[in-house]
Amino acid sequence: MKAFNTFDTDLRRNLLILFAAGLLFWSSTAAFLPTLPLYIQDIGGSKQEIGIVMGGFAIGLLVFRPMLGKLADTRGRKLVLLIGITVAAIAPFGYLVFKSIPLLFLLRIFHGISIAAFSTGYSALVADLAPVVIRGEIISYMSLTGPIGLALGPAIGGYLQESFGYSQFFLFTATIAMIALLCGSQVINPPLNAQSQSERQKSNFWQILTSSRVKVPAVVMLLVGTSIGALHVFVSLFIKSTEVSFNGGWFFTVSAISSFIIRVLAGRASDRFGRGLFITFGIASYTLACVLLWQANSTNAFLISAIAEGCGGGTIFSMMATMMADRSLPQERGRVFAICLAGLDLGIAIAAPIFGYVSEFVGYRNMFGYSAALTFLALLIFLTLSNKNLTNSLRFALGRGEDAFSLNNIDVS
Repeated sequence: MKAFNTFDTDLRRNLLILFAAGLLFWSSTAAFLPTLPLYIQDIGGSKQEIGIVMGGFAIGLLVFRPMLGKLADTRGRKLVLLIGITVAAIAPFGYLVFKSIPLLFLLRIFHGISIAAFSTGYSALVADLAPVVIRGEIISYMSLTGPIGLALGPAIGGYLQESFGYSQFFLFTATIAMIALLCGSQVINPPLNAQSQSERQKSNFWQILTSSRVKVPAVVMLLVGTSIGALHVFVSLFIKSTEVSFNGGWFFTVSAISSFIIRVLAGRASDRFGRGLFITFGIASYTLACVLLWQANSTNAFLISAIAEGCGGGTIFSMMATMMADRSLPQERGRVFAICLAGLDLGIAIAAPIFGYVSEFVGYRNMFGYSAALTFLALLIFLTLSNKNLTNSLRFALGRGEDAFSLNNIDVS
């Protein structure tokens, strides 16, 4: 990354430490994706109970994200970042102790605070640090912590669980989160911008949520999040039920590799062609991934679906974060990110219990057909409603026009 070499020493150090903390955090968190549903199943949980417990994670996200966004704007990004990592370091010890479904559900809610805090603080901090002209490139590169963590965490975690049992797995996730906490404590928080009383009034939760620049992205993230929740919670169990010789952890690893590659390519290109084209591509890729899972009966089908899922996640999240950075002022950025991501949280929260219930009647395979329909609806909404009118929306979503809500074009007040 040539742009990185042009930064001063302090900025380069800050970004490197932040990247290391993010890599360790996501490795710890992602390790639970293929393993925790199997753990709940092994202690006697039903499909619906697996969905309920896994969905508790998103409840923690949803409930705490708005207040953590406000805290990031008023007390600094670093504090919120450290809260997230601390929760990630504590939660695994709870899984060692608790064996009942109700207690695991409560623990999962607590664990959800980790992503709510970390992703809000991390995203806002990177957006603050990134020069505007290469914002897409920097955010994409810094977001690589997610796919790398998703590649390493499930693979290593799955190996530890299969070879040594669940206890060693939980200790592993706690240990790497503690190392992430040491890294995060070294991050230098940029100074906060003072905000006037009138600006605070304009930036309350409901006014941000109902503004044109935020509400459509939040709805899109809600629909995509519902599909993501279904896939992440149930894909390992679905693969196991098909008796195809393919480890669920490898699905996430292949997806993460795909996500890594697409982020490297998309970030710089979005600074030139706009964010809309890549968000459209991401939603379409996720739709394809769910359709492929719906029809999957072989190792190759699961591999191709994982590649499509990685392309979807690799563009949707980094480009949506970049678009919301374009549409927000620094002193409200934590809340804007938190509210937009709350749509994702709500989708994930309702996905696990709802699709867990649905899968009892239609099976895992048909469940992915329903999730494909949701992401296709998200694609239609983004194509037609992402900007001021239908024409502008289509042009922006297809990379043929500018974002009318970018601060380069309008006054967000």
